[in-house]
Amino acid sequence: MNTVIHPPRSRQRGVVLIFALIVLLILTIGAVALTRSMHSSLFAAGNLAFRRDLMNQGEQAVANVMAEFGTGGILATPGVTDADLISANYKATTLPTNLQGVPTALLNDTVFLTVGQTSNDITGATADVAIRYMIDRLCSPGTTVPSSASCVQSTGTPTGGTHNRNTAVTPPSATVYRLSVRVTGPRSTQVFLQTTFTKPD
Repeated sequence: MNTVIHPPRSRQRGVVLIFALIVLLILTIGAVALTRSMHSSLFAAGNLAFRRDLMNQGEQAVANVMAEFGTGGILATPGVTDADLISANYKATTLPTNLQGVPTALLNDTVFLTVGQTSNDITGATADVAIRYMIDRLCSPGTTVPSSASCVQSTGTPTGGTHNRNTAVTPPSATVYRLSVRVTGPRSTQVFLQTTFTKPD
């Protein structure tokens, strides 16, 4: 009788399976990192678009204020801007600000009520957007009639032309006003805007 002798079986060690699991783990970690990176990028892009939208809506305050200083506006009459006018959110002297230059009246509702009225707030494109603004004349406290000594004034000098240069007309003094805007959007997000403009004295 012939006996067939089989060689002893080598025990499987599972090395290939271990390598496959390691590769799978690396691929999974890479996929999760890529997904998180995409979500972060989309979140950042969404925030930038949201901020830009609030800034655009804040321009409504600029249009309203320019109308108040224009013909027929409440702040257009000579001498009106020499005193505070709470009904127009107007301060005849420079408002106190924080280190970033934002008036504290826009940062604290209690302080705001001492210099402005909430009835002047503008509703944005949607009901959850509120636009609040303050106008201040860049003059030292106690100033009534503006002057170059007590107020920031534009100092434009006529240039150009050579005819009769010694008799150049001096431009009228123009005091600088600052408009500060706070736009509050959904989830209590806030954007602050500022611009300056002049009005002949």
